[in-house]
Amino acid sequence: AAPNRKEKPVSPLKQLTSQETLDEALDAGLSVIYKHSSRCWICTKAERQVREFATEHPDVPVYQVDALEGKDISQEVAGRLGVEHHSPQVIVIREGKAAWSGSHFRISTRILKRETGRGN
Repeated sequence: AAPNRKEKPVSPLKQLTSQETLDEALDAGLSVIYKHSSRCWICTKAERQVREFATEHPDVPVYQVDALEGKDISQEVAGRLGVEHHSPQVIVIREGKAAWSGSHFRISTRILKRETGRGN
């Protein structure tokens, strides 16, 4: 018998690492981009909130950008959407445009639900 190994859970977040993936996010109708830094303690809290939203609402694609490793694509997101870069940061995209953005302690599952029309 094969050893009982714990499988790593599949992340509800899609990694945004290329122009093609950014185009996919912008063409989705409704999507969320989450900018994250592994060196930031606030990002750890924000990431939990974003993951909770993504798990509860799989119909809304959520893309994660590593603000350190993916600095170029992170800046491309800022430039194409006209949203000043922050980390952590979430950007709600509707029809290819930034509809709302929040950073640091403004990132919560409740606010993401409100801003995407998926809750109160």
